[in-house]
Amino acid sequence: MPSLATVTPFDQPGRAGGFIVELADTTHHQRMTRENALLAQLGGSRAMVRQLAHEIKNPLGGLRGAAQLLDKELADPSLREYTAVIINEADRLRALVDSMAISSGPPRKDLLNVHEVCEHVFKLIRAEAPGGVSLDRDYDPSLPDSMFDRHQIIQALLNVARNAMQAVDGHGRVILRTRVRSGMNIGKVRHRLVTAIEVEDNGPGVPTDLIKTLFLPLVTGRSNGSGLGLAVAQDLVTRHGGIIEFTSQPGRTVFSVLLPIEGVKE
Repeated sequence: MPSLATVTPFDQPGRAGGFIVELADTTHHQRMTRENALLAQLGGSRAMVRQLAHEIKNPLGGLRGAAQLLDKELADPSLREYTAVIINEADRLRALVDSMAISSGPPRKDLLNVHEVCEHVFKLIRAEAPGGVSLDRDYDPSLPDSMFDRHQIIQALLNVARNAMQAVDGHGRVILRTRVRSGMNIGKVRHRLVTAIEVEDNGPGVPTDLIKTLFLPLVTGRSNGSGLGLAVAQDLVTRHGGIIEFTSQPGRTVFSVLLPIEGVKE
């Protein structure tokens, strides 16, 4: 437990002197300092992400059109399931890009079961995972439904999960976990209940030189990485009043997507 120690000497008449040692837990202070730094980075990141969103639309439209043409040429109905996935995902990404391009557009929220969103992401990741990657989930059944933009939360969680899968480099374990946290501050707002979606991997951990800049656009530790996934994810989550935090050490890295559960703010 991180702590701050204060040592105060004292004297006692007729006895040897001594010291009073006071320990103060600094975990909360450190978390708040780090969280405020993440939020301060967000303004510049957001502008760059919106610019990039405009550049995505044309190739995305071409991808969808090609899938539609391929669908018409396939005689086997079972193969059309794959083109349907491509078309549906292209439509979801188009909706996501449109929302990112709006300068101050709020999320389009609906009452959702977050586990339905997690399962959708889990299936997408499982389809992409190499044979040497083990995928598990650990859901908290007490987690209540809340108001989220389904497209935005799917994309944020998908980006974080893909980052974890890439971190284990074809051999390792990724766990998707949900929990309820209570009495938690996000920024300057205190929330009675918060949804925590955790993505854990047993990879080598975040390089120390990237820890402070990991959520900035174009920052990546991989030679073939775009450096956009986590920046986009952080932007989408903060639109919901939430934040993405992480802890990392070799063998255990946990990214936590924290989303306030609406209607129970303190």
